Amino acid sequence: MHTMPTDTVEKPSIPRPVWFLGWTSLFTDAATEMIYPLLPVYLSRVLGASAVSLGIIEGVAEGLNSLLKVISGYWSDRLAQRRPIVIAGYALSSIARPFIALTTNWPQVLLIRALDRTGKGIRGAPRDALLARFATASTRGRIFGFHAAMDDAGAIIGPVLATVFLFFAPERYRLLFALTAIPGAIAVAMLFFVKEDDVSEPVNQPANPRTPEPANRTRAPKHPSTREPLPRGLVSLMIVLLIFSLGNSADAFLLLRLADALGGATYVPLLWAALHVVKSSLSTWGGALSDQMGRKQVIVAGWGVYALVYLGFALSTSSMAFIAWFLFYGVYFALAEGPEKALVADLTPRDRHGAAFGVYNGTLGAGALIASILFGYLYEHFGSPVAFMTGAALAGVAAVLLLFIPTDTIKDSHA
Repeated sequence: MHTMPTDTVEKPSIPRPVWFLGWTSLFTDAATEMIYPLLPVYLSRVLGASAVSLGIIEGVAEGLNSLLKVISGYWSDRLAQRRPIVIAGYALSSIARPFIALTTNWPQVLLIRALDRTGKGIRGAPRDALLARFATASTRGRIFGFHAAMDDAGAIIGPVLATVFLFFAPERYRLLFALTAIPGAIAVAMLFFVKEDDVSEPVNQPANPRTPEPANRTRAPKHPSTREPLPRGLVSLMIVLLIFSLGNSADAFLLLRLADALGGATYVPLLWAALHVVKSSLSTWGGALSDQMGRKQVIVAGWGVYALVYLGFALSTSSMAFIAWFLFYGVYFALAEGPEKALVADLTPRDRHGAAFGVYNGTLGAGALIASILFGYLYEHFGSPVAFMTGAALAGVAAVLLLFIPTDTIKDSHA
């Protein structure tokens, strides 16, 4: 019979540093999401930028974010302290973000969004490693779940605040963007209450309490054989994921089309917040469903939902239809994001997980860059229906191809 580790009794609550990291994410996401849903309208109506410009901005920003997640995680493993990197990442985003209020053309927005996403890319992996430091084998899921909940809470609060602000001060976008300096500063301040030595990190504790490490395990880490190729199943998955990503443009285009359908951007942030409510409430269910039914089946269902949403955006004419499709879009995230990451782990040996997730993030980043530029070109020159139908078609093709790739689980990938 399995006996729960004693640290469950010793540490029943969320550690103090995790609370501060959670509040940091909440305030950061609140600041980010006060801007992001309004950015397409600000670019097109205030700065007079084109859809192609929007695609370039979002593609470059997310591409940088994905690439730097890989680099910063590798870098932080070789430093004694992770907190300085985390602080630098959050500080860069918090300083850069409010300067959107001063922009007069889209290249300036590109620079600021790139700096903002650079900060996110720098802090992402080291922050997750810092969270893991304050967790044990029996509390890891709870701590990461708590942090994700705080992140989603910020993504809901930010758009709600933006909606209230614009209700009383219509089209005062620049003032709203400048005010994001306040939650950004609070977010960075919270990090100075996080001390990396607040908890003793166990050296030989196994990653999973059900699979104990060998008794002679030493401090020296086991270095993976980086010369060995990644499993063929993972490579096949990445090829199919790239095809899907080529049709997975920035959400900014959905927001732009939604604002056009509603005749303005006043309530777009509120709908963006509602989308995050759908995502956060269904994501745990979607991941559990993939445990029961199989990863591929659930991912295919998620990509199918994506295709339907894009088809709906291409063919709909009423504002209520656009709102319904937009909220349904949250189901795609619930069925795809978690199961995709779980499948990457399934297909990869334990000592290659870092490389596997690096390739995963790199694939998503490359796809986001190409997709956003392509989508912007189609949107501007052929109209939004053609752009959205292209995205739907690529998602459908990828869903069918995914059914035919081998996904045999690597036995030690869950350790």
